[in-house]
Amino acid sequence: MTDKYSIGVDLGGTNLRVASYDGGEGFLDAITLPTRLASGREQVVRDLCEAVTALTSRPYGDRKLTGIAMGTPGPLELPAGILRNLPNFPGWDGFNLRAAISGILGREIVLENDANLAAFAEHQLGAGSTYAIEDLCVITLGTGVGNGLILNGRIWDGANGFAGEAGHMIVGDAKGLRCGCGGGGCLEQYASATGIVRMARERLGDAAPSTAHELALLARSGYQQALGIFETVGDALAIALTGLINTLNLPLFLLGGGVCEAWDLFSPAMFRELEHRSYVYRLTKPDILEPARLEARKTYILKAQLGSTAGLLGACVLGLKSALSNPVEELLANQ
Repeated sequence: MTDKYSIGVDLGGTNLRVASYDGGEGFLDAITLPTRLASGREQVVRDLCEAVTALTSRPYGDRKLTGIAMGTPGPLELPAGILRNLPNFPGWDGFNLRAAISGILGREIVLENDANLAAFAEHQLGAGSTYAIEDLCVITLGTGVGNGLILNGRIWDGANGFAGEAGHMIVGDAKGLRCGCGGGGCLEQYASATGIVRMARERLGDAAPSTAHELALLARSGYQQALGIFETVGDALAIALTGLINTLNLPLFLLGGGVCEAWDLFSPAMFRELEHRSYVYRLTKPDILEPARLEARKTYILKAQLGSTAGLLGACVLGLKSALSNPVEELLANQ
């Protein structure tokens, strides 16, 4: 047991999750609420602040609260804490989330992109820790496609906080299928759970399952059209990974999120297409794709280790680390 605890918040389009966390014992307590987007952004902020206040009022022995950190969908402008052009949060463009939360809680909160926090958690407690890697890239395949970067052991936010938007790399016809971001042909339209369901409806019509999970079951039964959809997922991921690998030359790329349940269905096409497209991957391809230990100067693409709680866990860890030196100001200065 430590003498400190943090509060982490994960703002999702469906659920709002808030947890208290002790670095020694893990999650201490948690509250999960529906994200009431239809009730407006002010109501969502009130809900999350009430959940934070509820957790901070609970007894945790002699532990003292060190910090509160929150992950949100991007784009998130930093350090201001302003949300920009969120495809799945209508009416939130230009909303100063940091100011709204601080105005209710009466204290600062550290904000980060949710996919960056998933990457941070993987670096601190997941694959980065397992393999002693300081540079990694995480792509989360869920309702949408998120992306986080850890460089030299730190979250890479870019100049405005907008780094890590690989979900909107163009992998299809840029003049074809429109994305919620306003562009066309984005990875999110082909590798997210939402995109998989859309492709199923287009190709299978009334026979299409209603979830990516159900489509995976159909594919494993040998249904060729379902298998073809997951080949499309693999091809799309290979195109995006080609750009990331050729540009960044990192040792480790992790894929996480619920869609990775179908790893066995999409990864063969992904690796096949990636080797065809990326000369950097061809030059650095490891002999063993999933080894116990990573060989130096090779490029590995693995499943993330922490599962669906990675974003919330990353927020908790970031909040706990705000105890170092000057709690809020140092973290804000680095955002």
